[in-house]
Amino acid sequence: MSGIEKRKLRHIRISLEENVETDIATGFEDIRLIHRALPEIDLDEVSTETTFFGSKLAAPLIISAITGGTEEAAKINEILAEVAEEKQIGIGVGSQRIAIAQPETIPTFSIVRERAPSTFVMGNLGCPQLSLGWGVPEAKKCIEMVEADALALHMNPLQEAVQVDGDTNYHGVYEKIEELCKNLDTPLIMKETGAGIAWEDALKMEKAGASGLEISGVGGTSWSAVEYHIAKEVGEKKMEYLGGALWNWGIPTAISVVETTQKTDLAVISSGGIRTGVEIVKSIALGAQVGGIAKPFLEKAIEGKDALAEHVDNIIREIQVAMFLVGASNLNDLRHVPVLIMGKTAEWLTLRGFDPSSYAKRA
Repeated sequence: MSGIEKRKLRHIRISLEENVETDIATGFEDIRLIHRALPEIDLDEVSTETTFFGSKLAAPLIISAITGGTEEAAKINEILAEVAEEKQIGIGVGSQRIAIAQPETIPTFSIVRERAPSTFVMGNLGCPQLSLGWGVPEAKKCIEMVEADALALHMNPLQEAVQVDGDTNYHGVYEKIEELCKNLDTPLIMKETGAGIAWEDALKMEKAGASGLEISGVGGTSWSAVEYHIAKEVGEKKMEYLGGALWNWGIPTAISVVETTQKTDLAVISSGGIRTGVEIVKSIALGAQVGGIAKPFLEKAIEGKDALAEHVDNIIREIQVAMFLVGASNLNDLRHVPVLIMGKTAEWLTLRGFDPSSYAKRA
C-alpha cells in the first residue's frame, strides 16, 4: 500500500473515530429566517428543484467530496453515488491525485459515474499539484475519469501547512488557474477544505475565469485537527503542535457565503459544517445556489445505503418544510425572503464592510 493510500485510509478512520470538529460555529446560528404564520402556499407544491451547471437536481444538495483511491473508498463511493442518483442530488469525489499517480486506483473514482449516470458529478484536483507542475493534461484526466460536469480545484493551504511532509508551495497557482479556465470546456469550481473563502480571493478566482466556488468554511471538520491526530500517531511533535494551534483557523461558513455572493457573480456551494436542511435554506437565502454536506453523509454511508437514503430524504423534506414556513414556493422565491443577520456574524460582516441590515429589508 502506497503512502497516499495509507493517508487516505487514516483520513476516513480519524474523521469517524476522533474529535475533528472545530470549536467555532458556522455562523448560521446568527442567521434568522422570518416565520410566516400565513404562508399562502401549499406545502405539497413547494418545489426544491434546481439546475446546477446544466444538471437537474431534485433539491439544492450535493454530497461534498469525501474519498477515493482505496478499496474501502470504492465501497463508500459506490453507496454515495447510488443514493445521489436515486435522490437526484449532486456528488463530488475526493482528490483524484492518487488516481493520476496510481492508475490502478481509477476504478475507485469511476464507480461514481457508473452508479450515478445522470446526476451532477464533480471531479477533484488540488492546487498543490499545480505548483508542482501539473496542469491541463492532468485536469482533463480527472474530468474524463468520472465524466465530470464540473471540476473542483481544491485549495488547502492550512491542511498542507500542518501536514507531515505537506506541499506548501503555492507560487504560480493563479496563472495555472487561468490556464485551466482557458483550456478546459468543463466549468472550474474553486473549493476550500474547511477554512472558508474571503471576498478578496473570490474576486481573483472570478477574474481568473472560475465558474463557481465551494466555500467549505469553518464550523465542521477541521483538517488541521485531522492532521493533528495523524501527527500524534506518527510521533511528529512539531506538526502535532501546529495542528492543535490552528484547529479553528479560518472564516465561518455563513460569513464566507455572504462575502462571496455579495462581491461576485460566481455560483456558490455553501459547505463546511452544514448539518441540516434549515442551514441549506439559510444558505440559499443568503445567496448560495446549493448546499454541500460531507461528514454526516459519510457516517450514514458506513451504516449502509438504506441509512444514507433515509437521511437524504429527511434533509430534503426539511428543506421543503422550511421553505413553506417562510412562504417560498421555489428557490427563486427563497432568494428574496427577509433574513436577519445577528450577533458575532453581523459584527464580523460589518467590520468587513458589508451591511447585514440590507437582508432584512427584502420582500
